[in-house]
Amino acid sequence: MPGPKDLDPSSSPRALLGAELRHAREKAGLSQEKLGQLLFVSGSFVGQLEGGTRRIQPDQARVLDEVLGTDDFFQRNCRVTAQSRYPEHFAQAAEAEATATEIREYAPLLVPGLLQTPAYAEAVCRAYQPTAPRETIDRLVSARMERTRLLSDPTHPLLWVVLDEGALRRVTGGR
Repeated sequence: MPGPKDLDPSSSPRALLGAELRHAREKAGLSQEKLGQLLFVSGSFVGQLEGGTRRIQPDQARVLDEVLGTDDFFQRNCRVTAQSRYPEHFAQAAEAEATATEIREYAPLLVPGLLQTPAYAEAVCRAYQPTAPRETIDRLVSARMERTRLLSDPTHPLLWVVLDEGALRRVTGGR
């Protein structure tokens, strides 16, 4: 079985938190499997937390602080790393998108977010949240447009989109 991979804590706040989790777990003399039992998750899930591929949830952070004797380190840092420009249901996807080398998307109904224009994005956001204040819609559109900068990097990610012609012809928010 391969040993643990070296982490680059500078790559993201989540990777830094994962590296600290590994350090605290090893210092406490616990295996990933044993720590997983205490968190009611698998050892491989703990490995994903340590690798920065999964986000530590607030209830897990509380248990980690108790079990590993780290005061409130994981709770404080969990709150900081959970802050995102994106809605909670999409934050992990946006983070994964930012580090992806390839994105494949099938879009039968709407133009995917990475390919939307500001006007299209505003119409979609307004359709999903018709009573939201203007500032909320502007913030969502701004975050979505920020994501499109991924496509200006010639090295990654490679984007494959299968787009239904109806998504292009459907009038969304005006011509």
